[in-house]
Amino acid sequence: MKSPYSRRCKVGSQARRMKRQLTITTQPIDEAALLAQRSMSAGMGASVYFLGVVRGVEGSATIRGLEYETFQRMAEHQLSLLCDELVKRWPVESVRLVHRVGLVPVGEPSLWVEVIAPHRAEAFAACQWLIDEMKRVAPIWKKPVPADR
Repeated sequence: MKSPYSRRCKVGSQARRMKRQLTITTQPIDEAALLAQRSMSAGMGASVYFLGVVRGVEGSATIRGLEYETFQRMAEHQLSLLCDELVKRWPVESVRLVHRVGLVPVGEPSLWVEVIAPHRAEAFAACQWLIDEMKRVAPIWKKPVPADR
């Protein structure tokens, strides 16, 4: 399910708009298409993106993939709240986040996040904060699928 929207947020003494696209989907993440859709204004100098790929080992066990489940409405709500907080901390122009649910095989991406900001330090910090907080508060759970199943 796709939830693109933007919201006006106050940063310092000025109001600005942060574009956000938060998507939870069962479809494979198409990294090339996401990169081709990037949009930045002339004042932005940094685009940072992260691609989380399923590893073939979880703990000490070999796996064939991860099964992701979510409480979608609550996850979308939590992601939106995180974006509200993010724009208060950093001068970010846009955030795009795609999280895949269902069975994600080893070697395929389960998460793609892009942050666009004026400078790289802000973009890196905002991206890392968003991923860390998403893992902490969003109701998205993963279960390893053993290699022998």
